[in-house]
Amino acid sequence: MKLACDVGNCFKDGFACSQIVLSAFSTEFGLDRETALKVSAAFGGGMGGLGENCGAVSGALMAIGLKYGNSKAKDYQAKEKTYRLSKEFVKQFKALNGSITCNELLNCDISTPEGYQYAKENLFIKICPKLVNDAVQIVGQIL
Repeated sequence: MKLACDVGNCFKDGFACSQIVLSAFSTEFGLDRETALKVSAAFGGGMGGLGENCGAVSGALMAIGLKYGNSKAKDYQAKEKTYRLSKEFVKQFKALNGSITCNELLNCDISTPEGYQYAKENLFIKICPKLVNDAVQIVGQIL
């Protein structure tokens, strides 16, 4: 999968992991890049800067949902497929990185002002590009 921008440059431009991953797949499944960037923006920094679920993981799960998610309430087959592929994604991501939690992946509590500042200066550019690339590669294989 070719990303809309170089991962390092995307981070330097101010985009979050969630935005980079979702926008890599969005147009392929009928969602324009600008909308993908907006809808995934709140998931960066482990869900709005809380350090929880990694933004790359959130963006990947959104991409899986774009392709396979159910749009009818009782489409249980689509829902089950989406959940199965989501679990497979998480299994592979954890195997490569040990966790899907932002604070654990960065070994830093980014929910605090001090932790966020440290991560911004030292970790986001060093660690997050690998996580984004891993997420994009895994989703590319799953889709």
